[in-house]
Amino acid sequence: MPEALHAEWAKLRTLASTYWLLLAVAVCTVGVGTAVVAASSYQTGSHQDTPKLSLTGMDLGQAVVAVLAVLVISNEYSTGTMSVTLTAMPRRLVVLAAKAITLTGLVAAAGVIAVGGSLLAGRIILASKGFTVAHGYALLSLGHGPMLRAAIGPVLYLVLIALLSLGVATALRESATSIGVILGLLYLFPFLAQVVSDPAWHRHLEQIGPMTAGLAIQATTNLQSLPISPWAGLGVLAIWAGVALVAGGILLRVRDA
Repeated sequence: MPEALHAEWAKLRTLASTYWLLLAVAVCTVGVGTAVVAASSYQTGSHQDTPKLSLTGMDLGQAVVAVLAVLVISNEYSTGTMSVTLTAMPRRLVVLAAKAITLTGLVAAAGVIAVGGSLLAGRIILASKGFTVAHGYALLSLGHGPMLRAAIGPVLYLVLIALLSLGVATALRESATSIGVILGLLYLFPFLAQVVSDPAWHRHLEQIGPMTAGLAIQATTNLQSLPISPWAGLGVLAIWAGVALVAGGILLRVRDA
């Protein structure tokens, strides 16, 4: 495993696209979140979940994470170097595990910057938009339990999106197809939930969708109204990621490089 980890880290750090995509995760997440809070304003009688509002950019940032995760393995298939990798390290599941570990570390680091920057922007901007203590909105602070979950949870969410994408790309091999499938999984469930008229089906679709269930981790208020509790929602995403990795690992073992 140490040799595999060293090899995978060497591959990732020598690709210019790795750094650009990690930067894009932070820029897209913080940029969209900042734009949303800057465009918001307090309205009498309304209520906003301000941490969740600040993290709106996660909707876009996760797509960049998915692209990064897909390229971690699909690039090797497209260039034909996967056969070289598997010849040098014939234990295929070790290779996949090494890719998952290095990817997790990079995405977690980018996630901390992206989530931290978004919440910091919210803390600075929201008070000037009327979201003050006088109106019932506490200043964003990690000392508040739900707020701490809303800070840690989204980082874990991005890591799980990366692992889900890695599993799908391992199974499908081709970059464009894998990205299309991942984005479909993420954004199709919210779309279907909006177009179905039956309230029960609307709730069920939000409970099983990897994005709709996973992003429940951002919520800090009115938790009883959510279709699924925050940690349970993240658990649903973890199941999606686990199934994808298992399927990818099985296909990696049984197919030729």
